[in-house]
Amino acid sequence: MPRILGVDIPNNKQTVISLQYIYGIGPAIAKQVCEKANIDPRLKASELTEANIGAILNILQEQYMVEGDLRRQIANNIRRLIAIGSYRGTRHRKNLPVHGQRTRTNARTRKGSKKTVGAIRDRTERKTAASAAAAKLEGKPAAGKK
Repeated sequence: MPRILGVDIPNNKQTVISLQYIYGIGPAIAKQVCEKANIDPRLKASELTEANIGAILNILQEQYMVEGDLRRQIANNIRRLIAIGSYRGTRHRKNLPVHGQRTRTNARTRKGSKKTVGAIRDRTERKTAASAAAAKLEGKPAAGKK
């Protein structure tokens, strides 16, 4: 497996696809890198020579911000938004969607799993919840739990 910028790229895939395993490189940039390094994009990553890997590495370091530097820049941008108290910063701080999506329904990726709030409708669940609450007040384990 060739290692570029600390990332092992897969052997059995084409170079243009393998380069996309590096954070910050998508299809268009992978194609540009292959053209600048004079490498056939359809060439398998396992067939790359040391010279080819060196050329790719040189191009990525000089012309593109990828991996750690890109992650650091994005984290700093988010920290700056939070520090200045912008709307986007407050959305980041509260772990809510930042780009104007609705939150009444959906947004489960940012908000996490549902937390049901309100009355318990089922009688048996209500009784177990009440006994658990009473036991919590007394400091004893609940009747239904062990």
